[in-house]
Amino acid sequence: MAAGVGSYGLWFESGRVCLDLVNTAGPGEQLGEAPRLREWLAGAGLVPPGTPLERVGYDWLPAFRALRGDLAELVAAHLRGGPAGEALERVNALALAAPPVPCAVRGAGGGLVRELRGAGRAAMLAAVARDAVELLTDPEALALLRACDGDGCTRVYLDTSRGHRRRWCSSGLCGNRERVARHRRRTLAAGSA
Repeated sequence: MAAGVGSYGLWFESGRVCLDLVNTAGPGEQLGEAPRLREWLAGAGLVPPGTPLERVGYDWLPAFRALRGDLAELVAAHLRGGPAGEALERVNALALAAPPVPCAVRGAGGGLVRELRGAGRAAMLAAVARDAVELLTDPEALALLRACDGDGCTRVYLDTSRGHRRRWCSSGLCGNRERVARHRRRTLAAGSA
């Protein structure tokens, strides 16, 4: 998984590919067009760098959004301690498909490069669904699952910080907004005293 923010504003710092997909729901629709899905697939590390993704078209978007919705439901159910519903069955069904297979092939310069075979829509969905199955069945990882405390932020992440006291998806984004808001409140309170 790659860390950071892609050129379309996609965020890849959740700690898991399946959570990175969940986080594409907001703020605003992050997977509104095929080029964004292509960037997400590359940014999430699901394909080797430079992999041509022309076949990833608009027809892929509904399936990835549906998986995202199911994953969001499963994450929310875990965080609130409730049942998962039918979302778990749908994620398990997607995980059954064969994931893409890495192969070594000769590159343009004659050296070996990694290429994915069988990287169709079902295989890519399977890779994300399998990551979700691994997360959902790992009690240690689930214990680190958090929702951002930022005002209006819907991102989820694994809290791998020392002491596991992380409150925001990103200290530089939501954390900074919270610190600025806190400073403003103190300044206003001091000015009115």
